[in-house]
Amino acid sequence: MTSPGDGALRVGIRIPPCDRADRLVESVRRAEDLGFDQAWFPDSQLLWRDVFTVLTAAALATERIGLGSAVTNLATRHPAVVASAARSVAELAPGRFILGLGVGNSSVGPVGMRPSTGAEMRAGLTLLKALLDGQEWDFGGVRSRLRDPGPEIPVHLAASGPRNLKLAGEIADGAILLSGVSPKTLANATSHVRDGAIAAGRAAGEVSLTVSAFCAVTDDPLAAARRLKPICASIAQNGGAASLALAGIEVDVPAKVEGVYPDLVHAEDWDAAVQICSQWVSDAAALRFAEEFCLVGTAEEIVRKLRALHADGVTSVFLQHVGSYDPPTDLIESVGSEVLPGLASGSGL
Repeated sequence: MTSPGDGALRVGIRIPPCDRADRLVESVRRAEDLGFDQAWFPDSQLLWRDVFTVLTAAALATERIGLGSAVTNLATRHPAVVASAARSVAELAPGRFILGLGVGNSSVGPVGMRPSTGAEMRAGLTLLKALLDGQEWDFGGVRSRLRDPGPEIPVHLAASGPRNLKLAGEIADGAILLSGVSPKTLANATSHVRDGAIAAGRAAGEVSLTVSAFCAVTDDPLAAARRLKPICASIAQNGGAASLALAGIEVDVPAKVEGVYPDLVHAEDWDAAVQICSQWVSDAAALRFAEEFCLVGTAEEIVRKLRALHADGVTSVFLQHVGSYDPPTDLIESVGSEVLPGLASGSGL
């Protein structure tokens, strides 16, 4: 998609809004000080604090670091509401904000709603982008527009399935890939984004590629991999079995798993979730998942994988830690002190 010569790989960190906004900004400031390029915040109204409140606090408390939602949605939030909120953040951090959108998984599930369909995503994105561009829109006979649309806001779509990957290539400014870091799974995902771009008459390089990956800097990859079993199980549970199989991971997880709240990825009792998922995800499968979908290993190994991703056209990576209800303090420190210096210096090759 994008040429690796288009600039240095941007490395971001995912920070769940799990605490008061004024306390969370300390994590963002620390990430900025250590050289992270971006901080991304997920959105789930019952799990965390309001994402746009946290983004506002982060915008006011930082100077350089990019900020993004990873991701909000157009199901629990009307596109017009998202447009206004995004504009408000972008005004405080001009040139630093990316609006990341998805189908709404952890936002819709806890309130009994369903994720957005492909058709709903297309319609919502079209409306949202029109409002952000200052265009007038017909809301069922009432024509309205967003007053003071403000600075330009890149809109990125998180996707794992072929349809939404193609949709990202067709109408979004970027794709947030949930498809792993291995060359085979990455190539499969980016081919769908490229197909969407070409079908829309766009140049493939117009769509930036961001890879989302769980990360652990460790000398004990098996121990870290065991902690990832709920993530692997959730991918299999939510239509990702084909992607796992492409990486040589065969797991069969039931559609509903008892004893985990609110879901596998955001389990409040992570140790219990790991134990439950061990009946479907073996240690060997978890280790392969860590190798193919995540960035797990020594700092030097992670640097090599990051450079390989950039060589394959990835423009940005944002790293996630295991756990939804604490800030990624250890990951910020380990990546900031061990990985980013190696990436900048060219070591780890």
